[in-house]
Amino acid sequence: MATVAARMSCRPDAVLAVLADGWSYATWVVGTSRLRGVDVSFPAPGSTISHSFGVWPAVIDDKTVVLAWRPDRGIELQARGWPAGEAHVRIEVMPHGEGCSVRIVEDVVRGPGLLIPRLVRTALLIPRNRETLRRLAHLAEGRSAQSEST
Repeated sequence: MATVAARMSCRPDAVLAVLADGWSYATWVVGTSRLRGVDVSFPAPGSTISHSFGVWPAVIDDKTVVLAWRPDRGIELQARGWPAGEAHVRIEVMPHGEGCSVRIVEDVVRGPGLLIPRLVRTALLIPRNRETLRRLAHLAEGRSAQSEST
């Protein structure tokens, strides 16, 4: 499994608020090109985000399913991206000093992506998830700064 962690200069609840906002998904998840819908019950387990990935005009529609939501800790997702397959993604948010630490653990669990050796998959996922955490930090820290200034 590919594991990437980053420290963020905001409280855990700021990150958790972004994770709970399904409509922000395309902003911080690398590879998502647009959202088509978010279940009203998101982020409840079983709820989905309908998204597309790829670059227009080669855009593929699929969805991500919430496996678990822990409002004080993070989220687990089954991210579908067929024809490549599906991945299990766990995002954990932990207090750290005056900010927090966020960790993404991800690996392919179904589909042709499993044919790629684990070391190669990990080498491909780590830079992508570093960028994902960078984008997540921008959103969470930006929202946090806005709420502190009002």
